[in-house]
Amino acid sequence: MTNKIKVLLVDDHPLVRDGLVSLINQQPDLEVCAVADGEADALERIAATRPEVVTVDITLENGSGIELLKSIRAAYPEIKTLVLSMHDETIYAERALHAGARGYVMKREATTKVIAGIRAVHAGQMFISEKISAIMAEKFVGGRAAGTTPAELLSDRELQVFELLGRGLGTRQVADQLHVGFKTVQAYHARIKEKLKLANAAELMREAVRWNESRGGK
Repeated sequence: MTNKIKVLLVDDHPLVRDGLVSLINQQPDLEVCAVADGEADALERIAATRPEVVTVDITLENGSGIELLKSIRAAYPEIKTLVLSMHDETIYAERALHAGARGYVMKREATTKVIAGIRAVHAGQMFISEKISAIMAEKFVGGRAAGTTPAELLSDRELQVFELLGRGLGTRQVADQLHVGFKTVQAYHARIKEKLKLANAAELMREAVRWNESRGGK
């Protein structure tokens, strides 16, 4: 088959990338045209290779998968995106779909699901689990209940900052990773504390670490 679907992989774990490259390139109708390990790197490679499908991890060493999805949707609306992540779909799938993803597959799923997801989103279909479909349908029918957890209360960027804090990064490190100013991160801290009703920086750090550990970290 000559006209293969061009896939770009965005993941900051070399072993995971290598495994996915091997898996995808074994398919008669798919080929990996490029790989990237971060947000800026991915956008450069998209511009250079013009893939038809981009797979995106939620947490990247340099940047945010959610922000990357938004950037792809804005600049390349014709490109289909599929999230491949270790993060719990009940926390991130809806955010990813709102950001422009056409599907969400957890990395612990069978490899056949990864291939099926790529083919499905390329064909213009949505590819999400029955569990997420049910959750979204319930919200649509019953209305969105008031949030009580960080995943429900925080914006995409606030949740990213909260997660990085939970991984032990200081304010300057978070600013450097997100390519924003020190004071911008401090402003995020203030908004997070207000939304989560935390009294001070120590409570913020404890809650971030506790939440990150409850999800298994990265």
